[in-house]
Amino acid sequence: MQYVNLGRTGLKVSRLCLGTMNFGPQTSEPDSYAIMDKALELGINFFDTANVYGWKKGEGVTEQIIGRWWAQGGERRDKVVLATKVYGDMGEWPNTSRLSALHIRKACDASLKRLQTDYIDLYQMHHVYRDSPWDEIWQAMDLLVQQGKVLYVGSSNFAGWHVAQANEAARRRGTLGLVSEQSIYHLMKRDIEREMIPACREYGLGIIPWSPLGGGLLGGVLQKQSAGRRSSDDMQRRVDAERPRLEAWENLCAELGEKPADVALAWMLQNPVITAPIIGPRTMDQLEGSLRALEITLSDEVNKKIDAIFPGYRTSPEDYAW
Repeated sequence: MQYVNLGRTGLKVSRLCLGTMNFGPQTSEPDSYAIMDKALELGINFFDTANVYGWKKGEGVTEQIIGRWWAQGGERRDKVVLATKVYGDMGEWPNTSRLSALHIRKACDASLKRLQTDYIDLYQMHHVYRDSPWDEIWQAMDLLVQQGKVLYVGSSNFAGWHVAQANEAARRRGTLGLVSEQSIYHLMKRDIEREMIPACREYGLGIIPWSPLGGGLLGGVLQKQSAGRRSSDDMQRRVDAERPRLEAWENLCAELGEKPADVALAWMLQNPVITAPIIGPRTMDQLEGSLRALEITLSDEVNKKIDAIFPGYRTSPEDYAW
């Protein structure tokens, strides 16, 4: 396994991040335990979750599964750098969601209880909340850090200028500010190349891409369909809309002798601003197969071919102006 610093911090995390969103709804608790154990065996020490995962309002199903897994002992908690999130709706009352100081404090305590731990390594704001001033957000987060309940603070689904706002506000308070941003990023959705990647590079944030395989489209979906695997109606519509590009993509990967999912991850990992794409395996085979991406090196020629299939963006304003 390869390890890298999380943004400008001294914290070392694996180049692949284990996403746990499927734990509970799609992956049983025993299978979730087995996947997490295998992840540690493979050297993956970076796990990502959220208080809303499990999709039963207020229950934090996935966090509870992780907490019960940790409770088995074996130094599991000490080996894991855990990222969880705050923002989503966890109840029926007005202050059971978003980023008020009140909700941040209560949500953190609730996550700690579900996770059966006394600290969260990386506490991420799941979405920007424009109604809370940054001084309110930072006084709540800074207090959690002072109390030892949170070690680092990150963001998710922000814009580049939100990162600038947040970290300039933190600078005025003399605190560390954001150390990471979790954004949607994959070959078919490269919007963050305009402003988010430059902002993160400037402020020293590591980027943790979610959905790095485009919801499965970049994972060899045409090959799977030709092998007789059925897709949902929604997936079939997405495949039909992107078929020419997907055919070119899978043909290129076949020429390289690599699986499309591995090439898609390898393409992302070659960018030094990318800390660790989130892989969300439902099975053990999917987890073990992801490690091949760490061994693939893409030549300039191959990168040009990839860009021809999936054009990206230049840094703004050059992307849309002279």
